[in-house]
Amino acid sequence: MLKRAFDTIGWLGTALVLAAVAVFFLKAEWQPYSRWLAWGGLVCILLYTLGQWREVVRVFAGRQARLGTISAASVLVVLGILSAINYISSREHKRWDLTSSSQFTLSPQSIKILKSLDSPLKITVFSKENDFPAYRDRISEYEYVTKRVSADYVDPDKKPALARQLQVQSYGTVALQYKDRTERVVGNSEQDLTNGIIKIVTGKERKVYFTQGHGEKDTAGAERTGYNGIATQLTRDNYKIEKLPLAQQSEVPDDASVVVVAGPKTDLLPGEIDGLRRYLDKGGKLMLLLDPPEKADSAPLANLIALAHEWAMEVGNNVVVDISGMGRLLGTDETVPVAVNYPTHPIVQGMDLLTAFPLARSVTPVTGGVNSRFAQTFVETSPKSWAETDMKTMLTGGKITFDGDKGDKRGPIPIAAAASAPVAAAPGASTPADESARPEARVVVFGDSDFASNLALGISGNRDLFMNAVNWLAQQENLIAIRPKEADDRRVTMTANQQLRVMILALFLVPLVVFGSGVFAWWRRR
Repeated sequence: MLKRAFDTIGWLGTALVLAAVAVFFLKAEWQPYSRWLAWGGLVCILLYTLGQWREVVRVFAGRQARLGTISAASVLVVLGILSAINYISSREHKRWDLTSSSQFTLSPQSIKILKSLDSPLKITVFSKENDFPAYRDRISEYEYVTKRVSADYVDPDKKPALARQLQVQSYGTVALQYKDRTERVVGNSEQDLTNGIIKIVTGKERKVYFTQGHGEKDTAGAERTGYNGIATQLTRDNYKIEKLPLAQQSEVPDDASVVVVAGPKTDLLPGEIDGLRRYLDKGGKLMLLLDPPEKADSAPLANLIALAHEWAMEVGNNVVVDISGMGRLLGTDETVPVAVNYPTHPIVQGMDLLTAFPLARSVTPVTGGVNSRFAQTFVETSPKSWAETDMKTMLTGGKITFDGDKGDKRGPIPIAAAASAPVAAAPGASTPADESARPEARVVVFGDSDFASNLALGISGNRDLFMNAVNWLAQQENLIAIRPKEADDRRVTMTANQQLRVMILALFLVPLVVFGSGVFAWWRRR
């Protein structure tokens, strides 16, 4: 009698579970009742199982049952491990980029910019649907760095109103929205996207003025010594390039973020130097790139050197010679000093790239400072270098050797330094309580200008060093980092003779070897 009752309860439980499943899928408005039906069915099945405990124990007492139980437990353990791994991986993202050029890993600059975001950044891709994967692969890297980045992919033909609202004119346009600003870029490379983010984050375009009139580097020049390469990079970082003839206008424009004196061949006039001094007194930012003299009898850049000294930097009348052999790796000689290790300074924070300086002079901080201004070295050459003071022998191609008695100085030789100083408050003006809120003037001096020219800009870290110095001067420290690199060109280029050899190898030699191996195996079996 009791057995029949438990059988009835078991069938009732099965019926309730089946009814719950049917209601869940067939009657959406009855879904709340399906939960109660399911719980009732499970309780009935549990009661039925308890009523049949003797049969259950008898079944599991056999050898086959024990082996089956062990197998089932093993399966459950494996499923548990897989579930745990999936749970952890959903919360702790870790990926490995195994490409030689790390083409699927964002550059330090991109990561630094993304981590500095203080508001959500919305990225909207307007393209054909079959092009979405190419953009998604790249933009997912940005989403991976921070949760503040979100992306959406839109076909402008299906949502023309949104495309019109964001002023999208062509396929492949990426609209960036940050705070109340919108920026549009075309392309899916890291260079394009990161430069667009820089522009929208900085908010305004800053101006960099290059002085002219004394043989300085030409920002429009495409020749080896020209500066159009670095000018392009400045534009990418949201700087606008302007030329500044100080001889014609005695004052530096008020909208100047940075003034650059790049490799002048003749000295600036006293009036021009006074204009730079007044600019610095108002919290200006100045970069001097002073090359060694071109000839032994060339007139020294006395006024510019004196200005650098006012900011506690001594520009040497010498040429740095590097016999470490590092220059030979770049196909140059000992007149191109190479820097690998950098003294601590914000300009070279995280810098681990080699830089090279064709024909450089020393720039040494003045011990004890000058007028309460103190300079700090941030680039120095190897210990196997020295500052050669015998300019005549050096510049005429004669043999040179270290001679301490003549003033030569052993390395490491500092060839770049920087200084900053708060600006004195105007008479009657209140001084900010917070010292960090006071405006400050900043000066950077390099003993070489060619390192940023077209001929040397492609050397490992030269571009990053120049741009980091400009960003530090402009007080854009969040942009100081290693910039995105172009993808490596890994195509194999072969001559006609090499192509013929590859064709013979693929069409004749390899099949002949395979055929010969088969004949040999057949012959041995015979």
